[in-house]
Amino acid sequence: MDKKEKRKGKWRDKFRFAIFNDTTYEEVWRVRLTKSNALLAMGLLMFLIIAINTSLIAFTNLREFIPGYPDVEMRRNIIMNALLLDSLERELDIRDKYFADLNSVISGNQSIERVSRRDSTRDYSNIVFRRSPEDSILRSRVEQEEQYNLSIGTTGAERGTSLANIHFFPPVKGIVSSNFDERTRHYATDIVTQPKAVVSSTLDGTVIMTGWTMETGFVMMIQHQNNLVSVYKHNARLLKETGDRVWAGEAISIVGDSGELYTSGPHLHFELWHNGEPLNPTDYIFF
Repeated sequence: MDKKEKRKGKWRDKFRFAIFNDTTYEEVWRVRLTKSNALLAMGLLMFLIIAINTSLIAFTNLREFIPGYPDVEMRRNIIMNALLLDSLERELDIRDKYFADLNSVISGNQSIERVSRRDSTRDYSNIVFRRSPEDSILRSRVEQEEQYNLSIGTTGAERGTSLANIHFFPPVKGIVSSNFDERTRHYATDIVTQPKAVVSSTLDGTVIMTGWTMETGFVMMIQHQNNLVSVYKHNARLLKETGDRVWAGEAISIVGDSGELYTSGPHLHFELWHNGEPLNPTDYIFF
């Protein structure tokens, strides 16, 4: 018998593992194994031990005892920091957009939010507008309802560029807490009024910007004729959206105390701009 056959025979040889009672020498338990079966059993036992340890580490809190692994509080802080970072990025985007719109309005350009592209796939040259009977009835009704409107009756050409002929509707009635002051760069009039009072548009116009900033809270900006722009800050709620047409005296927002800076109570921060220059609102409006 050569060496290879002897080696194969050794792997096929059976071995008995028994446990005896030390007092009675009675056989309690025994098992017969070959070398190959013993190695297989040891391999299965090692695999089972590794699987149990992996499961305990993966699905229980034992993994927190591993050096360098974050605990529950650390993971919670990581998630909260990520949420706060997203909120900060959003606030920075809103602030940058607000300043860009404000610079565009002060410079006499069109607001960024109002810029729209014309649909080149359609032909607008052949559009014919016809007045229907319903349209005539509606026009007559509107003319009757608006005959006492202070902003109706004169056209832009008749009004001219003089502000003396323009009737400004007071946005709120209250007490002036802070006046217009160019030296301190306070280009507005602050009016203290009752909480949740309604803020009205000072003239007819179009809402060109609505938003929220950390400093001044909810803000609304309205473009009027004669290159006039009115700004309303620290609102509790905005009733109009960008692009809405508003009339003089129409409710546009609610007085509030929004914003983390430049406010100490419910009031309206009202600005008036003409051709990119700030105006003193008290020179034209009696609050």
